[in-house]
Amino acid sequence: MSTALIGALILVVTVVLIFLGVHIGVALLTMGLVGVWILIGDFSIAGSMLGTGTFYAVFNYSFAVIPLFILMGLFANASGASTDLYKSGFAWFGRLPGGLGIVTVVANAVFAAVTGVSVASAAVFGKIAVPEMLKYGYSKRFSVGCVCGSSALGMLVPPSLMLIVYGLLSGESIGKLFIAGIIPGIVLSVLYSLFIGFRAHFFPKSLGDPIKPEAMSWADRFRALGKAGSVFCLVVAVLGGIYGGVFTPTEAGAVGCVVSLLILILKGRFTMGTLKHTLMDTGFTSSSVFLLIIGAQIFSRMLSMSGLVDSLSTFAVSLDVNRYVVFIFIVLILMLLGTFLDVVSILIISMPILLPIVQELGFNLLWFGIVATISIETGLITPPFGMSVFVVKGAVGDLLEIEDIFIGSFPFLLLILLTVLVLTVFPDLVTWLPKLM
Repeated sequence: MSTALIGALILVVTVVLIFLGVHIGVALLTMGLVGVWILIGDFSIAGSMLGTGTFYAVFNYSFAVIPLFILMGLFANASGASTDLYKSGFAWFGRLPGGLGIVTVVANAVFAAVTGVSVASAAVFGKIAVPEMLKYGYSKRFSVGCVCGSSALGMLVPPSLMLIVYGLLSGESIGKLFIAGIIPGIVLSVLYSLFIGFRAHFFPKSLGDPIKPEAMSWADRFRALGKAGSVFCLVVAVLGGIYGGVFTPTEAGAVGCVVSLLILILKGRFTMGTLKHTLMDTGFTSSSVFLLIIGAQIFSRMLSMSGLVDSLSTFAVSLDVNRYVVFIFIVLILMLLGTFLDVVSILIISMPILLPIVQELGFNLLWFGIVATISIETGLITPPFGMSVFVVKGAVGDLLEIEDIFIGSFPFLLLILLTVLVLTVFPDLVTWLPKLM
């Protein structure tokens, strides 16, 4: 039996274990160890590789960026930043046709620049935005669709946890990935807003029976904007420091933690209980991500030893088809994986196999990282296991059946697919800003 075939069989068994409910990190670690053992024929060498691989997988200064940005987002959320953002948007845009839907999109985009996690956005705005939209006559399906669809911005608008993990796996600059995500994030936000405005103008009944909120004075509007000012200061401090070359993404995470903690204290919401809960959540989330990264390191070493990755790369290049046909196939695989796995796990599993193929085909890895991120994000609102949909369902309770939330999210899924198409046809939308660095 060839080594490449052994690698393929180990990959299949690993996927089966994941489907059976084994933790993805554990499955990758275990099957990576077993694969190396079979390939080398000496368990002691495989065990030694497990030890050294675990150490070197995360013994890197750059990996500190993961817990730092997670902690920053949790501090910001505990300070009530999401509520302040929504109220500020409500004050300024609430009276526009489809205004509350647009407010949800804009607030989600800004909130994404703080948390970097889509599921967090879905949970928060499921509690904040949906009741307000229902109060002003918007339909249930449209309300939850806005929340689920705009939650996809969480993994695209920088700083994004997904882009951090991709950067660590691919070797691409995390700072450049953050910058590369700006224009695509704006494109998707604008498409969402235009779509909502179009529906509100030409098909108002498709939004329900919306009524305009009461007019607010300019003083009230600026007061609401002032309450959200702390969030904008946090975003400017972190992203401005990175883009201005003042500090690295890892240092930006530390600065963001300090600033978000100060916001929490100044808003009078700091307690020892909040600090303990936030630190515990950061530890749980970070350790889960690190376990996946360690598992991926061992598993990718096994795949490299087997020669499976080289064989797949050679096969993909030798196909007598346009390279974009292979790229479309890769995108479809990522979308399929997104329907039943969380986004970080998909990156961990797929990138060791896909990155050499993409590189061999001559695609820009920076561009591919953004397109792959958006492609995987479709799984958050795609049946049968759309994670954002289930999170919103948990937030709204018995208000809607899960099928209704999927139906409400469907138009936004089409807009995400349109964004993938736009970025594929116009790759400079991704690469232009990083080239200016």
